[in-house]
Formats: sequence, C-alpha cells, structure tokens
Amino acid sequence: MSAASLTDPSDLGRRLLARLRPGRRDWMTAGLTLALIGVAGGVSALLLTLTGASPSASLNAIWTGSLANATGWTTTLLNTAPLLLVAVGACVCASAGMFNIGQEGQVLIGGLAGAWVGLRLAMPGPMLVVVVLAAAAVGGAAWAALSALMLRFRGVNVPVSTLLMTFLAIQLVSFAVSTPWVLQESVQGAGDIADAQSNALPANAQLASFGQYPSMQLNTGLFLALAATVAVALLLSRSRWGFKVRMVGLNPRTAKHAGVRVAALGGLTLALSGAFAGLAGGLLLASPVSTNRLQAGLSDNVGWDGLLVALVARNRPLAAIPVSFLFAVLRAGGDFLSATGVPSYLVDIVKALLVLAFVAPPVLFDLFHGRRGATPRAAPTVSVVPAKTEAAA
Repeated sequence: MSAASLTDPSDLGRRLLARLRPGRRDWMTAGLTLALIGVAGGVSALLLTLTGASPSASLNAIWTGSLANATGWTTTLLNTAPLLLVAVGACVCASAGMFNIGQEGQVLIGGLAGAWVGLRLAMPGPMLVVVVLAAAAVGGAAWAALSALMLRFRGVNVPVSTLLMTFLAIQLVSFAVSTPWVLQESVQGAGDIADAQSNALPANAQLASFGQYPSMQLNTGLFLALAATVAVALLLSRSRWGFKVRMVGLNPRTAKHAGVRVAALGGLTLALSGAFAGLAGGLLLASPVSTNRLQAGLSDNVGWDGLLVALVARNRPLAAIPVSFLFAVLRAGGDFLSATGVPSYLVDIVKALLVLAFVAPPVLFDLFHGRRGATPRAAPTVSVVPAKTEAAA
C-alpha cells in the first residue's frame, strides 16, 4: 500500500465503513447479551414467584411507579440526573485506568459541603444555588483527591482507599447532622427534640424546575447532567487531553515515554470523578422535590447505582444516558413496588442481574472462542515511500 492510497478519499471511506460494519464478534456479543437479559428476566420472575408475588403484577407496579403517569415520569427523571453524573465521573476515571468505587461517600461529602455553604452564606438571588453546587463538586473532588494522594505518597490501592473512605464519609455526615454546632437542625421550642438532619436550605438555594404538580416537572439538574455528559464525551474523544487520558488508561508506560505526566493525570481524573459524584450530592440536596436537608441517608445508594451504570455502559459517557434512565426506572418503580409489600431487595437483585447480562458477554466470548490464547496476526506492512520512488526502484 502506497502513501497515495492512504490519502485516497474512496479508500478511506471503504476502510471506515469496514470498521463500522458489525463483525461476527459484535453479532455474537449482541445475541449473548439478549439471551442473558432473558435469563435475568426469568430468574427475577422466579424469585418474585417464590416470595409470593405475581411477576405480572410486580412489572405493572414498576410501570405505574415510573412511566405510567406524569408523577412517575417526574420521579424517574429526577433519579436520572444524579445517576448520570456519577456514571460520567466513573467513565472519566476508568478511561485513565483509575478505578474509583467510593462514589457513595463522595456523594455524601458533596451534600455535606453544599449544605454547609448554603446554610452559612447569605447571598441574594439564584447565585446561592450556583455556589452550593460548586461547593458540592469541590467537596467531592477533595474527598477523592485524598485517595490520589495516598496512592502517590504511600502506594495505597485506589479501589481499596476509595471504598474505605466511603465508610468514613458516612460517619462524618452522621456526626455533622447530630452535632448542634456543626449542622444539626435548630430546635424551635423548649420541648422540641432536634432530629439528625440539617435545617432546610433557603428557597434561593434550590434548583428551579419547569412544570408543576400534577403535571410533569423537569428539573434543572437533568439539563446540567446532560450537558456535562456531552461535554465529557467530546473531551474524551476529540481533545488532546482526552487522548492523553485514554493513552494513560491503555498503556501508562508508553504514555510516560511520550511525555505524559501519568501520576498527575491519573490523580486529576480521580478528582474529577469525585467532583461529578459530589455534584450529584448537590443535586440531591438542592432538588425542589426533596426535603432540602442534609441527612445521613441522602445518597440513598446513588453512588453504587451510578457505578453500575458506568459498568453497563462500558465506560462510554453517551451510552450512560439510556442506562441511567433504565436504572432510574428501576429505582422509581422499585419504590412503588416496595409499597405493595414486595421486598425492596428484589429490585437490587434485578439490577445486579442486568449488570451481569451487559458486562459478561465480552468476557464469555473471549473465554469460549479462543481470543485469550489466539496468536495475534501480523500487522500489514504499510509503505510510506512515495509512489514515484517505488516505481524508480
């Protein structure tokens, strides 16, 4: 192949179409994924039957609580935004080969930072909600950056440190909402007992929404999450910074030889992942349909579910959008299903089965089709000698 053929538009178009055309592996992976989704559905129906519930009635309850009416849609979209933010942060981190699994704690710390700023600062107009969300993002980033520092100076494994920091965050938030001089709510009367929660945020520290109950409400946080997802997808795929991030994730040694500061870039992506999780905590705190109070259960497993969304989306930010919506449907419908008497842990089992259905096919394909032990084919030899020189030779 000559250098001229490398720049031939028709040849480039043919090679691009060949790359985009699904191959045998793609079709088999898609088929295996559909089969495993069917198996997950069958196992879920069997578990519901064993617990005395009707699978059809349970499916109808999930539909009713999530998509059947305006209230269900409002709840589903409200759950989509924080899940999407956590998942996008996890995609950024994983692209650089840094595996952050402490999003649950980073969501809590983001809520803690946002509540502290929102209740301590007196600012006019909507500027306060901007400061609350910014403080939440900074709090989550700082919490994740501690794990990066532990890796840099003590060699502590990032998944281990981020996971353990989650339990520390839970205790820290519990202490904050249970201590009067920190963030515990003010007692109104002499006989009143303060609860383990903060005071409600001021009205101008709450996110705006479009629509009014009983009609569907669209929260500003959803548009923020979608904009952040598109921005991250473009940065990772189209920018020089994104190229460096992906290079570090694929081969850090090669990236280091190319002049990339691997440790600094990895620590930055870990902090960015924490910032997105902290911002999700700010959304949960400032949502107009929430209590607008910091509580120990503010995160409500959003961090864990967001991490699962990233796994199912295979660390692709744009793919995380529909997956986040799917998990939001399960969360909204699961809450409605629990009200009918069905154990809430069954919804968690369904989520786990779906994750396995989407994550397992590539691994199984490599295992059963010899990819792991196959001898790699030699790369085709490409000549970069001009055509005239080749002809003269």
